[in-house]
Parts: sequence; structure tokens; C-alpha cells
Amino acid sequence: MDIDTFWDVIEAARAGAAEAGELLDEVLVRQLADRPRQEILEYAERFDELHDALYRWDVWAAAYLIGGGCSDDSFIDFRAGVIALGREWYQRVATGPDNLAAHPDVIQAANVRDRSEVLFYEDVNYAASGAFERITGDADAFYEAWQIFRGADAESGDAVDMGEDFDFDDDKEMSRRLPRLAALFLGTNR
Repeated sequence: MDIDTFWDVIEAARAGAAEAGELLDEVLVRQLADRPRQEILEYAERFDELHDALYRWDVWAAAYLIGGGCSDDSFIDFRAGVIALGREWYQRVATGPDNLAAHPDVIQAANVRDRSEVLFYEDVNYAASGAFERITGDADAFYEAWQIFRGADAESGDAVDMGEDFDFDDDKEMSRRLPRLAALFLGTNR
């Protein structure tokens, strides 16, 4: 599955969810389950590539501001949530996470006391495995197929360059690096 097809799948699921009033992850699982197993594995491969590309300190800082904190596990869910926003927003975040300050859900979250769910979308991480389970009836079928699919390409354990680390609890530093998000969530000005 090439990257364009991957984004077509995401956009079709987004449109289907909006039209039917269903959760995106449920529509995504259903749509993936209609595809051959090989395509589901290829979808998972593209998902992982895009997910891994957001494994950066600046993106994590954005998640920290938006979520009022962000653990390792929550950051996994946040990156899935960014992918779930679709190609346009994904690219905007990849270019500069401060661009999230213009997203309507983020703007709304800035005015809500409990904002922990905004863009943190855990179930999107499991769409491929959910599709496999729907097809096979076996919760482990995806992971067995994934191991064979990835084979020698399995993670090597190489260190990832996340960019420059900085203190997420330093309001001045957050304001310098993510001025628009900091203005929304910390009440700071540029």
C-alpha cells in the first residue's frame, strides 16, 4: 500500500464515520476488514512509519500542552490521533506542531477543564489488528502475520533522533518553541 492509498483509507474512514455518526476507529476496522490481509499489513506498515515520524520532542511538547501532561503511553495515542486527523493535518503537525493551535478541537479544548481526550485516540493504534480479528476471529492472528510480514525488517532497536530535548514544565521555553499553543494553554502571549 503506497502512502496515497493509506491516506485514502483514512479519509474514507473519516468520511464514513462523519456520515454514519460512528467512531472513526470502528469504521476504519470495518473498512480494513474488507481488504485482503496483505493490504491490512501494508496499511499497518505505513501507519507505523507515519507514527514513528512524529516521535519528536516538539510533537511531544504539543501533546503535553494540549493534554495537560503526556505520558509515554499517551504520546503513542496522541500520534495516532494526529494520523486520524487526516493527511492535511498530519502534514501540518509534521511541519510544525504549533500548527495544532489552529485546529478547531484544540481551540475548543483550550477552554475546557478536562481536555485529556482531545487528539489522544488509542483505538486507532489497533485498527489493523482489529480488522484481522474481525476476519479471522483470532485476536492473535494479526501479530502472527505481522511477525512473518516484517521478518528480518523487525525493529533493530536503533536510537531515534527526537530532536532537541527541553523542559515541558518551563513555560518560557514552551512559549518560545510553541508560541501559539502556549498562548492557548498557558495563557502566554507571543
